[in-house]
Amino acid sequence: MPRPTAAQIAYGSITVIFSTLAMLLLSQTSSAVGTAVIAVSALVLGLLVAMTVPQPKSRVVALSRPVERRAEEPVPAAATHSKTAA
Repeated sequence: MPRPTAAQIAYGSITVIFSTLAMLLLSQTSSAVGTAVIAVSALVLGLLVAMTVPQPKSRVVALSRPVERRAEEPVPAAATHSKTAA
């Protein structure tokens, strides 16, 4: 099983936090059972969001043709003559 990416962890965590806050504020529950149900449902929702974030595709680059080699730069004519040869 591949490791989760940073995006998956971030999206899942943000989903858990915001959905928990939203459900607690909307339901206005004060019981422990209601809070536990909201917490578990937020965790499940965060897990679902994290699992649906697309995985990055492996970057396999296949060359369709060989890489062209650059021609060697021409050496200036002055550099090829030796000063000692007369």
